[in-house]
Amino acid sequence: MSQEPEAAGTIEDRLTQRFDALTPAERLLAGHLMRNFPVAGLASMTHLAKEAGVSTPTVLRLVQKLGFRGYPDFQTQLRGELEARLESPLSKHARWAGGVPQTHILNRFADAVLDNLTRTLGRIDHADFDACAAMLADPQRRVLVTGGRITQALADYLVTQLGIVRPGVVALPSQSRAWPSALLELRPGDVLVAFDIRRYESTTLQLAEMAAEQGAEVVLITDPWISPISAHARFRFAAQIEVPSAWDSTTALLVLIETLLAAVQELNWPQAQERMTRLEALYERASLFRRGKG
Repeated sequence: MSQEPEAAGTIEDRLTQRFDALTPAERLLAGHLMRNFPVAGLASMTHLAKEAGVSTPTVLRLVQKLGFRGYPDFQTQLRGELEARLESPLSKHARWAGGVPQTHILNRFADAVLDNLTRTLGRIDHADFDACAAMLADPQRRVLVTGGRITQALADYLVTQLGIVRPGVVALPSQSRAWPSALLELRPGDVLVAFDIRRYESTTLQLAEMAAEQGAEVVLITDPWISPISAHARFRFAAQIEVPSAWDSTTALLVLIETLLAAVQELNWPQAQERMTRLEALYERASLFRRGKG
């Protein structure tokens, strides 16, 4: 029997985790699936083999290496993942409301958030995290940050905090009218950090495509079902987001952001310290904060 997705990860997770152990033909097929995910996996096994330039036995071997009994089993999970991607807040609430435990919502919600955080941190590749932090710490690279309808608040938070410890950080609204002037100044090697969780937004995908075409390095912060932006991303971090609510939780995303900020600050500490000292002096001069009584 196939493993549950919670235990083995999504199909894209499995492809990534097992990629180095695949044969050349299986890697060719895996690359085709990841570049054309999820549409390629919905085709018949014969059609998929033809499009990827491999044999049908190669398709069968690959899905078995991913933990499935066969191609129908593979497609069953794929369709389930697609349904989860497209799930609306109303349908989520209907699913969570059935058979609700009698324990208090505070406990159930906190348990779900802690589980999300544990599973998110457990799937992050430390080498990728360190390389991404080093890239974000590089003052020679401009950093553009964008989000979607829900995640734009996270994008703005990252811009505010990252802009304190290094220069050249720009908030980029997801509306297309804001793109041309920002992309005009984009140089190869600059960074676009894109937040995109279900239901994935077409405008954010288009922006990532355009930035990648101009040579930008794309960092994607997404969910377990993986935004289509993944096809253009150098680094991809997937956070667990499900909680007993009509809305997805962004807590694990926020922890990931704050950990990246801490890593960048550590890498750039002398420069960051100097910027923070100057900023505090400006705050003091502008009387921005009230002094406590003492």
